Amino acid sequence: MSVENHTILLVDDEPDILDFISYNLKKEGYNVYTALDGFEALTLAAKVHPQLVILDVMMPGMDGIETCERLKEMPEMAQTIIAFLTARSEDYSQLAGFGAGADDYIAKPIKPSLLISRVKALLRRYHLEGQTDSQAQTEGIRIDRERYVVWKDNEQITLPRKEFELMFLLVSKPNKVFTRDEIYSEVWGHDVVVGERTIDVHLRKLREKIGHEFFKTVKGVGYKFIPNPLKQ
Repeated sequence: MSVENHTILLVDDEPDILDFISYNLKKEGYNVYTALDGFEALTLAAKVHPQLVILDVMMPGMDGIETCERLKEMPEMAQTIIAFLTARSEDYSQLAGFGAGADDYIAKPIKPSLLISRVKALLRRYHLEGQTDSQAQTEGIRIDRERYVVWKDNEQITLPRKEFELMFLLVSKPNKVFTRDEIYSEVWGHDVVVGERTIDVHLRKLREKIGHEFFKTVKGVGYKFIPNPLKQ
């Protein structure tokens, strides 16, 4: 797909940053929309359905974390990639961002060449994810990747994007032990830098929502999904 068909939404309360990033992305041929706050971002996202949202964390009113969560609740945004743009690099910020459903972190200031490279990598992931098998199923649990829906015993469960992708990966091969490197590669991609605790945070949330007994940690190796925990 050519860049002319890619729509990117930029959200930042600093007009100079919006102008700088927008200028460089438009030079590459992307369709770029800008918003100065989270409320405007939600309205624009509903209209233009961006493939990628680059979102500032520290904004007045509705901050980036809440904006991300609200975006992820919109059905039309289920497959949209969200990258936080922030000057903050603390682990807390990253974990909070990924917990809200973010896919990547971009630290500012950033050089135009590096920004374009990161954007291209994220958009490649957007298309590659759509080419994989769309469903995974085991006893009592069914996952539909096209609609980003999980059913457990016929009860629908809503998961943020990365929790969904992690669960889809584990359920796709029940009882297989996935190493941490495999999970990082398949769920977050080679181009994304994430904190060491990111997988642990996402697994903890999955255990709370789906059930602790379904997910096993193999110490020093990785993690696996147990399809029939009560029978083992």
